[in-house]
Amino acid sequence: MMETTFDKFINSSPKRREKFDKEYNDFLLSEFVLEKMEEEQISVRALAQKAGVSPTVIQKIRSKNAEKINFRTFSSVLRSLGYKINFEKI
Repeated sequence: MMETTFDKFINSSPKRREKFDKEYNDFLLSEFVLEKMEEEQISVRALAQKAGVSPTVIQKIRSKNAEKINFRTFSSVLRSLGYKINFEKI
C-alpha cells in the first residue's frame, strides 16, 4: 500500500502523531454530541439543565474543547442523551 503525503506527515514525528490522535478524538466526541443533540432536538440550555451542568460546559464540548471537561461531567452529558460509556479491552 502506498503511503500518502498525510501518512508521511503524521508518521514523521511521534509528537505530531500523538497531537493528531488527541485532537481527532476530541473532534469525534464533539461530533457525536452534536449529532445526538440534533437527533433529540435538544438545545444547549436544555441539555445542560438535564445533565446538571452549565451551558458553558455543553458549548465547550460542541466547540471541540472536550479536553477541558472531566470524565464525570462528560459521562453525565452522555447519560442525558441516552448513552453511557463502556470500556472494552482490545
